[in-house]
Amino acid sequence: MAMKVFIVEDEMMAQKSLIRTLNQNFPDLTVVGTSTSVTGTVAWLMNPENHADIIFMDVELSDGECFEIFRKITVKAKVIMTTAYDSYAIKAFEAGSVDYLLKPIELSALKRAVARCRMSGGNIDVEALLKSIGSNGTNHKDYKERHIVRFNDRIVPLQTSNIAYIYSEEKNNWLVTFDEHKYIIDSSLDVISEELDPDRFFRISRSCIISMKAITSIIKQSGSRLRIVPNPKASFEMTVSRSRVDDFLVWLER
Repeated sequence: MAMKVFIVEDEMMAQKSLIRTLNQNFPDLTVVGTSTSVTGTVAWLMNPENHADIIFMDVELSDGECFEIFRKITVKAKVIMTTAYDSYAIKAFEAGSVDYLLKPIELSALKRAVARCRMSGGNIDVEALLKSIGSNGTNHKDYKERHIVRFNDRIVPLQTSNIAYIYSEEKNNWLVTFDEHKYIIDSSLDVISEELDPDRFFRISRSCIISMKAITSIIKQSGSRLRIVPNPKASFEMTVSRSRVDDFLVWLER
């Protein structure tokens, strides 16, 4: 059965990867639109000329969490939520999500989610799905000790222990090492965050992951925000997102 797909994802690499995977494995699915924000998604869905049977929806968007969409508009399409954080699972199901996929998305899990969407009136076993999500999160303990980066026309293998921080800027993901070299890395931050040991690295915002060894000091700012002074020095202001401050402080004390 042919179905129309709308993708809500603010990381362009992740968005393009999902489109490519759908095109290669689901010939009866057609991507009819994309959005990177809550505002853009609401506007697209409110347009009577637009229609989607399935929506792939990232949780954290450029202007807020996707759950705001459900507060602003009735979503009639079947929703598959995607995120790197299993802490959103319960909220996802409360919002009416058909399924919940952890990034990086495995093809087998994607196929199961699409099959579930095809089921007419199929009910989701929430308890079983939550148990599965928890299992996926706790078993992922083999973290990468080497990453492949690009420098001009060269491909460079880099030890994880030499990574100071990784950040997104101008549609590229940049990796900065402790010896102050800067490289382009092709993976999205969602994928990278799953590959790094959470005891050594923390994703302080949607656009930055930092090594604990790279933090020299932390400055309190207004609105409960924290600014990090890293070593090597960053070319941008490195701030911990408000929603992650508590988890960040707990992480520092490990």
